[in-house]
Amino acid sequence: MTTTPSNAPIGVFDSGIGGLSILKALRAEMPHERFVYFADSAHNPYGPKGDAFVIDRSCAITQQLINDHAIKALVVACNTATAAAIHVLRAEHPSLPIVGVEPALKPAIAASRTQRIAVLATQGTLQSAKFQTLLASQQSHAEFICTPCHGLADMIERSAETDNTTDLIAACAVFTRTSGLFGTKTGQIDTLVLGCTHYPLIKPYFRQAVGEHVHIIDNGQAVAKRTAQLLGAAAAGIAAAKKMTTGQLQLLCSADQDHLERAAQQWL
Repeated sequence: MTTTPSNAPIGVFDSGIGGLSILKALRAEMPHERFVYFADSAHNPYGPKGDAFVIDRSCAITQQLINDHAIKALVVACNTATAAAIHVLRAEHPSLPIVGVEPALKPAIAASRTQRIAVLATQGTLQSAKFQTLLASQQSHAEFICTPCHGLADMIERSAETDNTTDLIAACAVFTRTSGLFGTKTGQIDTLVLGCTHYPLIKPYFRQAVGEHVHIIDNGQAVAKRTAQLLGAAAAGIAAAKKMTTGQLQLLCSADQDHLERAAQQWL
């Protein structure tokens, strides 16, 4: 049996640049590790394309990362791909540690006092069987108001090319207003879950929309800690960080490499 070298990279992929929010958390948690990030921008967005397409792309990207980069673990940094394909990836690669992402409902419940929680995500994520199962398991603990943010991920993708700050701020205001009244009083929504990996990239705009006292929850840190746990990397990470070592990062893209490079410079 072939053993993957401990210095092999961790693979991370998303339909576009959204997974950079997860990558940022991963690098903060494990600064010594090497990462290969794949943005499938040629096929972005995944949401409208259906599960069969997303499974096919997820399997192809995973195989490419294994064949070309000998990854030792995989982070599916896309809610849509996690919901549609992670069970297939785990079945096809049982020896590869694979971590997915999902809207952080449990941390939101722990943070909320009014027990009214807004979840913003793509329609594909909200309609997926995986999310519906998660939602059903938590509905006895809080009221969840789930709002699909049509087109927002694509707007964030385009922000690496053009200054659409005004449009993004307006979109955040519209989607949060659609969810309901935010605040800390009884009956108000006091916690906002960012259920797409693109959305934390514009967290300041959501903060502007909901105010200073509302909890804004994403899953980057939880995913990073889970990945480190699976790799037994926490202790090694602390030791490496003390030596001020920084792992390498390789960026790959199925479309415009320059676009990904600009996005990484902007968001990382």
